[in-house]
Amino acid sequence: MRYWLMKSEPDDCSIDDLAAMPKQTVPWYGVRNYQARNFMRDVMKVGDQMFFYHSSCPEPGIAGLAKVASPAYPDETQFDEKSRFYDAKSTQENPRWLNVDVAFVRKTPLVPLAELRKHEALAQMRLLQPANRLSITPVDPAEWQYIVKNLMGKA
Repeated sequence: MRYWLMKSEPDDCSIDDLAAMPKQTVPWYGVRNYQARNFMRDVMKVGDQMFFYHSSCPEPGIAGLAKVASPAYPDETQFDEKSRFYDAKSTQENPRWLNVDVAFVRKTPLVPLAELRKHEALAQMRLLQPANRLSITPVDPAEWQYIVKNLMGKA
């Protein structure tokens, strides 16, 4: 099993929105970075665990736990001319962008970005590296365990 941190703007989809969705799943659409896309396409597996991270908000941070619920498949927003995620170069025969479905596990107390930065055990976490703007990053198993046990309480 692998661990991930996946960012979502809460105005678009928050952990509460995910919890309220039918079947408590949502397509992780709109990823337009090749490295993040490649993580979904080449590395993610159904059942992988993830931190659901609220970004681009007054207090960014980990807001809950979720899991990968489907293999990667074409992101339909790339074909919709009215979508902000439309990509004119992408075709049904050769889609450029993918998504996975994400399933709710549980909401947690918010672990703010500022709190994550305080812990030496997390110093190498990709989220905390300078200039890291990826919406999907792998999380080392030791980092996962540290956050779950020390910053969230018992999982």
